[in-house]
Amino acid sequence: MLKMVDVYSDSPRSYATLSYVDIVMVKATQGTSYVNPYCDTDYQHAKKAGKQRGIYHYAGGGNPESEAKYFYKNVKGYIGEAVPAVDWESYQNASWGNTTWVKRFVTEFHRLSGVWCLIYVQGSAISQVANCSKLCGLWVASYPSTNWKSWNVPNMKVNTYPWSVFTIWQFTGDDMDRNLVNTTLAGWKKLAKTDKSKPAKKSKSEWVKKNGTFTLGQSLEIHKSPHIESDSIAKLKKGDTIKFDATLQGPKRLWLRQPRANGTYGYIVARDKYNKPLGKIK
Repeated sequence: MLKMVDVYSDSPRSYATLSYVDIVMVKATQGTSYVNPYCDTDYQHAKKAGKQRGIYHYAGGGNPESEAKYFYKNVKGYIGEAVPAVDWESYQNASWGNTTWVKRFVTEFHRLSGVWCLIYVQGSAISQVANCSKLCGLWVASYPSTNWKSWNVPNMKVNTYPWSVFTIWQFTGDDMDRNLVNTTLAGWKKLAKTDKSKPAKKSKSEWVKKNGTFTLGQSLEIHKSPHIESDSIAKLKKGDTIKFDATLQGPKRLWLRQPRANGTYGYIVARDKYNKPLGKIK
């Protein structure tokens, strides 16, 4: 297996060029307001030293699509040569325990970049990200002790279910985050490649300006973003009417945009994924 070290702003800068390490995974962003000031420094030093690279986002637990966009915006220059990952853990994570957050994040990042993220999670919390097992590789944290300050591989069982194997196993996290990578250098490079001819900069679907009213044919929610799993702003009942100023025909649903206070918007589904109308548009 390959050796990998993951680094962040407080790591010694020398970790990016350790002679016995094959891969350097660099923290890039957190939430929607933090960029690691040493990200590119460590990344470029690792690249110059002939190391394979990865870049990761630490989940802040805000809107997952917004965090995916923020991550992509700050790492798009590395796409195609560095393997992306999302770090899902409890510290400073407002959505810890949410079982849909990571799937929404990786789906949005894939839409933007054409690459599926690896998912970092502790072995005891894999159930929170299990719905990603057919999409993403697993980067599991499982330690033999809190004081295993060695590259000697511990003899222990590592939980990966429902993944059959791990892509990365982080087995120390005290003085250094030591990791074993279950692939070859060629395999790592393949994980970094996009599955599109070029990254998508925006969705093919576009908003169309159109004013009208929508009378609900059933109970529906108004969402913070045009995504069926995004947070709810309000719950409306059958017969309620809203005004809208734009429509979006997405790949599965027709969305209406509702102007709200202070220049904000709400979003409601007018036709479902089976093209069934959920109310009357006038």
